[in-house]
Amino acid sequence: MRQYSSHKSQYSGCWGTRPNSQAPATRLGTMGEGYVLPRTGTTNDPVRLAVLVSGGGSGLASLLRYQLTPRCHRTTLVIADKTDVGGLQHGRDAGVTSIGVPLPMEVEKDERRVAHERLVNAELEAADVELVVLCGYMRILTPWFVKRWKGRLINIHPSLLPNFPGAHAHRDALAAGVSVTGCTVHLVDEGVDSGPILAQREIEVLAGDNEEALQERVKVLEHTLYPEVLDRLCSGQISL
Repeated sequence: MRQYSSHKSQYSGCWGTRPNSQAPATRLGTMGEGYVLPRTGTTNDPVRLAVLVSGGGSGLASLLRYQLTPRCHRTTLVIADKTDVGGLQHGRDAGVTSIGVPLPMEVEKDERRVAHERLVNAELEAADVELVVLCGYMRILTPWFVKRWKGRLINIHPSLLPNFPGAHAHRDALAAGVSVTGCTVHLVDEGVDSGPILAQREIEVLAGDNEEALQERVKVLEHTLYPEVLDRLCSGQISL
C-alpha cells in the first residue's frame, strides 16, 4: 500500500493529504466557486456528521468504532434511502439517530429525485448537521442538493479517480486489466465522482481477483483512509 501524499488530480492546486497529525495543512486553492468547508472542530466541540448509506454500512460501522475515541467529528445522524438497510442498525446500536428516507413514490418520476433530496435535507437541517458523509450511498445527487452542501459534502469511491468513476468501479478496473487500484476520498461537486480529490490509497490487483475479492480488500483501505481524512478536514488542516 502507498499513501498518495502529493497526488495531483485533474484540479490544479488540489493535492492528496498525508493521514497523520504531523502533516502540513492542505490548500485547495483553485477548486472553483461555491465551496464552503466545515468549521474547525475539537474533541470538546466536534463537527456534527450525518452519514448517508444505502447498504450494509461496513464503512459506517468502522467510522463509529473510530469515533469511540473522542475526535474532532462525531456522527449524530444516519440516513438511508430505504427503511430496511443494514447500515441503519449500526447507527442505532451506537445510539445515533438513524432513519430511512425512502423515495416519495407518490411524486411524479421526473420530480422524485429532488423531492427525495428535499426530505433528506430537511432531516439534515433539523439535526443541525455540519458535514454530510457519503458512505456507500448509491444515489447520484442533483445540483440542487450539492449546491447547498458543497464543501461540506464528502465521498469515498473505490477506485483511483479519475479512473473508473460510477457504480461499477471494481468491475471496470478488472476489465481494464490494471495492476493497481484503490480508493479516493473527494469533495462532491455537481458531476459524478468528479470533485476535488483529498486523498487516495492504492492496492495491488492480484491475479486471482474477482469483483468480490477486490471489493473486500479495497474496503480495508477505505475503513482506514476515510476517518483519517475526516480528521484532517474537521481539524482545519484542509483549507480553501
